[in-house]
Parts: sequence; structure tokens; C-alpha cells
Amino acid sequence: MFLDWTFILLIPAVILAAWAQMRVMGAYRKWSRVAASCGMTGAQVAADMMRRADLLADVERSNPPAAIRAANILRSVSVQAADGQLTDHYDPASNTLNLSEGVYASNSLAALGIAAHEAGHAIQKATAYRSLVLRTTLVPAARIGSALAWPLFLIGLYVAGSGSRLLMDIAILMYCGAVVFTLVTRPVEFDASRRALRMLSAGGYVREAEMPAVRQVLGAAAMTYVAAALMAVLTLIRLLLIRSERD
Repeated sequence: MFLDWTFILLIPAVILAAWAQMRVMGAYRKWSRVAASCGMTGAQVAADMMRRADLLADVERSNPPAAIRAANILRSVSVQAADGQLTDHYDPASNTLNLSEGVYASNSLAALGIAAHEAGHAIQKATAYRSLVLRTTLVPAARIGSALAWPLFLIGLYVAGSGSRLLMDIAILMYCGAVVFTLVTRPVEFDASRRALRMLSAGGYVREAEMPAVRQVLGAAAMTYVAAALMAVLTLIRLLLIRSERD
């Protein structure tokens, strides 16, 4: 939103983000043209995984109540079609798994990998995966920080007076919530991909010879979260440096 010498800090994150996005699009285009041998669509695979909750949920058998709760959550997941490309996401609040147009009705290896990844998020909720619980708790702080931190910081930066430093400090604290949310998101997404690969193999949806393609798609997507986390951290450092120049 403004340029000075501190903008140099963001260059590595910008480069990484651009490279990661290119990898995602390249892997998606390549493997969305290759059909999986099982012949099932992304929506069918996700729904089947939910039906096989007892097999797929990572719940200790020594805790029957937790196992029953996890199975009930997974079996009540609603798999829906969503508009757009690569807009796939799981909404823990409504317990809905939303798959984009190129995933919902496609039987490609890319579609199955993405659908299984989102199913992994549903299983995270069912098993009360701690990082997902923490991320869900941080959502309000992240939204407020993302929406208000920058305007408040700029007001403090360009408005003279003793209150300007206070405004900048408040803005930085608010932005910290968004940074923590981004950092917590990375392990949540990595774990969902690990679950996806395990479920696809154990459930017989993807053959061993097809697994490298799915790993490539999910691995490329994972790098976008690394780039986002790096950008958030470097932006916070940048704000701190700019703030220090006011002292």
C-alpha cells in the first residue's frame, strides 16, 4: 500500500508466492486431464470417505464415545458443488464440503486429490484436531486484523500527533492475529494432505502408480500456504521497522 526501502523485505515472499501459484496451476492442468483408474468423481470419493467414517477417522478405539461422535460428524457432511476454479474448501461451521466445478464432477487424479484433501479437513473436525480447533478460534481475530490493521496503521503513519504511535501499535497488535492465523493454517493444511494421501491409498481409490500425481498436486498446493505464512511474517517485520522509525 506504500513503497519505501522496507518493501525489499517482501520480495522473497512475492517470488515464492508467484512460483507456488505457477506450480499449483501447472500440476492441476496436467493431472486434471488424467482419469483415475477407479472411475469415481471427486464428489463420489469425498462422500464415500464420509460413509466409511469408522474406517477412516483417526479415533482411538479405547474411546467409544469419541468414535461415535466422529462417525456422526463425518456421516452428516454435505458434499456440495461450488462455483469457480480451485475454490474448494471445507466449512467446519456448517459441516459442508464444497468442491469446485473442476473437482466435483471430475474423475481426474487432480480432482480426487483435492476432494480427499478437503475430506481430510472434515476428519480433522471429527477428531477434534487441535490445530484446526485453534485456527477456527482465531478466525474472528484474523478477519478483524486483515480488515482494519492496514487502514489504522496508515492513519497513524500519516497523521501527526502523539496519538499516531498508539494507532500504529494497535494496528500491529491487530495484525498479529492475522499472522498467527496464517502460521496455524500451514500445519492444518499439511496434515489434511497427509490424511488425503493415506485415505486414497487405504481406501483403494488411487493405485500406487497413480500416487505420485496426487502427491504433486497436493505438494504444489502446500507451498502456497508456506508462501502466505512467509508473506505475513515479513509484513509484520516491515510494520515493526516502519513503526520504529517514529521513535
